[in-house]
Amino acid sequence: MKNIRNFCIIAHIDHGKSTLADRLLEYTQTIKVTEGQMLDDMDLERERGITIKSHAIQMEYTYQGEKYILNLIDTPGHVDFSYEVSRSIAACEGALLVVDASQGVQAQTISNLYMALEHDLEIIPVMNKCDMASAMPEEVEDEIIDLLGCKREDIIRASGKTGQGVEEILQAVVERIPCPTGDEEAPLQALIFDSVFNSFRGIIAYFKVENGIIRTGDKVKFFNTGKEYDADEVGVLKMDMVPRKELRTGDVGYIISGIKTSKEVKVGDTITHIDRPCEKAIDGFEEVKPMVFAGVYPIEAEDYENLRASLEKLQLNDASLTFQPESSLALGFGFRCGFLGLLHMEIVQERLDREFDMNVITTVPNVSYMVYDKQGGVQEVHNPGGMPDPTLIDHIEEPYIDASIITTTDYIGPIMTLCLGKRGELVRQDYISGNRVELHYKMPLGEIVIDFYDKLKSISKGYASFDYHQSGFRPSKLVKLDILLNGESVDALSTLTHFDNAYDLGRRMCEKLKELIPRQQFEIAIQAAIGAKIIARETIKAVRKDVTAKCYGGDVSRKRKLLEKQKRGKKRMKQIGTVEVPQKAFLAVLKLD
Repeated sequence: MKNIRNFCIIAHIDHGKSTLADRLLEYTQTIKVTEGQMLDDMDLERERGITIKSHAIQMEYTYQGEKYILNLIDTPGHVDFSYEVSRSIAACEGALLVVDASQGVQAQTISNLYMALEHDLEIIPVMNKCDMASAMPEEVEDEIIDLLGCKREDIIRASGKTGQGVEEILQAVVERIPCPTGDEEAPLQALIFDSVFNSFRGIIAYFKVENGIIRTGDKVKFFNTGKEYDADEVGVLKMDMVPRKELRTGDVGYIISGIKTSKEVKVGDTITHIDRPCEKAIDGFEEVKPMVFAGVYPIEAEDYENLRASLEKLQLNDASLTFQPESSLALGFGFRCGFLGLLHMEIVQERLDREFDMNVITTVPNVSYMVYDKQGGVQEVHNPGGMPDPTLIDHIEEPYIDASIITTTDYIGPIMTLCLGKRGELVRQDYISGNRVELHYKMPLGEIVIDFYDKLKSISKGYASFDYHQSGFRPSKLVKLDILLNGESVDALSTLTHFDNAYDLGRRMCEKLKELIPRQQFEIAIQAAIGAKIIARETIKAVRKDVTAKCYGGDVSRKRKLLEKQKRGKKRMKQIGTVEVPQKAFLAVLKLD
């Protein structure tokens, strides 16, 4: 056990974690790196150049004549996948904190660092991309020292591209990171930190052994769900899964036990023996808190059950996805899904399409609100359709976040304007070093859900980094904005918005729908309403045939008679006709700006 080291790599997005991980794997001769980012094996990860899932892999390294086993977990850097990072940290004793030498400390670096410190991990600071022409090693070292309070000689200068500093990193991992602590004689306790679905072998759970020993063929049970299994195969994770006879305390590995239903594996659960169970489960990491909710509906109604199965399988691979059934008048049956952010939502939609061949419609994303009624009761509302009658509501509270934005001084003005436009309140601003500044804002989560991050990136030419965490609920003046087509409400287009933004949003939605809804044989009125009050209207004119074309000359009453007859027909048509809202109209409302 004293020769095992478990560590993860944490950093801001695009600071070169995965490339550095490749160099470590190459140096320890675990694999031959044939193409970049060997650990990012999903097509989506390669296309976008981001890590979506954490990847665990075992390396062997000889140091001063002794052989060490290093278990490395490469983690995502984007704020939407911070839950993956929290799980990886729970399975480690140390972390490499990677900072880009040309960009310095960014928002996500700081938030991941705090997460690691909460779990008492040993931090090894690594400055990556030192070979770049734009690198500023001295300034960045100063920032790291300010952040960590470490010595200058503790910081390792490295480059994932050239392989500089890789040997020092491996030595530091062996010297500085403590070995796992645990008792091999104690009852088995193993923490599940990830799971994947394999269509031939069922569900495979990845775990770290905290106490005890697990052997192939043992009878085990999962502590929280209480289900019992045989350990058909246990082993370690190299590039592929390598079966072993037994895994001891401190090892990281996988278990295959022919589990078929996804509900039985909960990430964060504890594996123990049936005949000698442990007393209590390991308290690993907190439950996931979704930030953004959206409805996901199958395009064909009969695909509903397939969509459920696909979401369950995807949830195994991505534990931060939550979903529950809901129905909508416009879209039929579907699911209300909770995501950690907009990138997460986009990735889930893309993965449903690629991995499970499911075509889905996603509704306008929103957040959850607390609605207090006049009797003093409270309910949580996830979508506008669940809002009680406005006459019964006493007040509504919406979720607020503490946001921190790190940027250079050139962009402070435009960023402040953007945050004020999103109803943000400036708490304070701190100058970090040189011309870099950190802005702290309190903002409503509902305002940043749709396009805040994209706007922030374009205003600051990509130089601003953004990170946030929830800070509770506050009362707010919110209204439900309905879209009516010929007096019928379209529930999939209704949104909850702040009173000040309602008129503008209602007008823009009506104008957009007028462009997108095809003309019918009858006139269509598009209206935006708050309760019974109409605040905006657009009209799509009817497609008409010239019925008087055959009248040549003669009395005007002949023309009148034909026009009246047509008018009666149009009126009858309007009463029975329905308006189909095309799929692109739903999507266009999302991208109004």
